[in-house]
Amino acid sequence: MDNRHIRFCEGLTQDQSEQDLAAAMPKLQRLFQLGAFWAGERCLEDWAIAIAHSYPIISVWDREQLIGFARATSDGIYRAMIWDVVIHPDYRGQGLGRQLVQTLLAHPHMCRVERVYLSTTHQQRFYEQIGFVQNASTTMVLEQQQALVLPDEVIDQRATSDPEHVER
Repeated sequence: MDNRHIRFCEGLTQDQSEQDLAAAMPKLQRLFQLGAFWAGERCLEDWAIAIAHSYPIISVWDREQLIGFARATSDGIYRAMIWDVVIHPDYRGQGLGRQLVQTLLAHPHMCRVERVYLSTTHQQRFYEQIGFVQNASTTMVLEQQQALVLPDEVIDQRATSDPEHVER
């Protein structure tokens, strides 16, 4: 397949205008519904929050169709986490996923990071081919589906530092 017309963009759209971002959000949601079992149910409002708190973001476009996406969070030097890497099912097997991850890793905010993490359910071999290694010793998860119970000293500190706080 001739992929010369495929563009890799920093951000979700090329010019990052509010209008283009608004138009791209349903395309992002659709891409994940088609190609990512773990994220197909995410709503547009939640996507907007995730994107606003992620940097860098790389998107892949075939003319007007969003065909790939990846995002990261990082302190720029010590640690980074890669999130939500997906390539449209019709475009898999062409090296675009590898190029997407490598583009994300080469970004100025990522290229000096000491350790880059990611989570994957079924794509370990894909990421190993890029240079990632499995590391079971550093993974812990806190599922915040229910309210997080704060220690008493944190609650006390919040009560004394918040002028709007009123004991009830």
